[in-house]
Amino acid sequence: MPDTIDDDDGWAVRAVSAADAPALVRGADVLGSGGGGDARPAGLLFAHAVGAGAVQLLDPDGATDHAVSFVGMVGAASAFTEELPGGGEFARALRAVERWTGARATALASLEAAGLNGLTALATAVSCALPVVDVDLCGRALPRLEQFSLAVVDGALPPLALALPGGHVLVVEGGDGPRCERVVRAVLAAEGGWAAMATAPVRRADWARVGPVRTTRRCLELGARLEALGASVSNDDVTAALGARLLGAGRVVEVARRAGAGFGRGSACVRDQRTSALLRLEMENEYLVAFEDGAPVATTPDLLVVLERRTARVVACDRIRRGDDVVVLQLPAAAFWGHPEHAAQVAPRAFGLDVDPVLALQPAGSPW
Repeated sequence: MPDTIDDDDGWAVRAVSAADAPALVRGADVLGSGGGGDARPAGLLFAHAVGAGAVQLLDPDGATDHAVSFVGMVGAASAFTEELPGGGEFARALRAVERWTGARATALASLEAAGLNGLTALATAVSCALPVVDVDLCGRALPRLEQFSLAVVDGALPPLALALPGGHVLVVEGGDGPRCERVVRAVLAAEGGWAAMATAPVRRADWARVGPVRTTRRCLELGARLEALGASVSNDDVTAALGARLLGAGRVVEVARRAGAGFGRGSACVRDQRTSALLRLEMENEYLVAFEDGAPVATTPDLLVVLERRTARVVACDRIRRGDDVVVLQLPAAAFWGHPEHAAQVAPRAFGLDVDPVLALQPAGSPW
């Protein structure tokens, strides 16, 4: 059992150790909604960094006195796995933005607690000897900086630093979310495709008002439930374990990818063996909209999750292939994205899909 202190349910302060890495990886892959990159390399980095120790994960309600820097990888996950970090890039980005602003971080948090970024803040916390506050800027994987919750709420991002794999450090300050996105993408295109990023330390009296909360806890809980299922699980077992809605299950009959100057787009079609309906998934880095026989049945910002049926392992957008035997699920988005002033940034039309949101209800009392 994990070490826990100070709270009746064990989540006010939780010690996250290498033993949690398998559950974190599986949960982070689920919250990636088909994108965010494979969490396994980040799981290895965290397990190697933390060794026999642990990182303190703080519940946001008890961490409002902390100055929190959000850290993570930006750019192409494939470039990250081809040119793995040397280990100091994330700390170097943090120290650079601290020098620029003159403010010290007293805790870290994740840019997006999903995909490979689901564990990068934890790994960085080891080298920086800081705790991690369980807040993030996405509650899932999202492709653009302008979709980060701080940009949605404040209209701009705080100063941020990029540590590039070649050793350069770049500080970006000023401008709205779209302008920051253009600057960062231009740098990444010229400098290896990925970078470690850290924002200036941020203090907020109520973290839930500026972003998703407890996403790392959600990763741990979802991943632990999948780990407990073992191999050769049924559709009903995995649906119940994740608290999900079953959209379909069967063979992938077609995958179409559309090349372009921007993010990779495409679609995948699954023939539901229960009903013979055709389930079409539209994707742009992540699975965004599910259509059943042409009618939308689930959309972003909810999580559309494709699992390999035999193993219940996530099938990412860039790995799905014709003939895969899969189950397709819908999980509710973080409550932050249910606010009308926030939803437009992550609804289907934000990705150029002319569809109204079709969302699942969050269970009453959900902590995230």
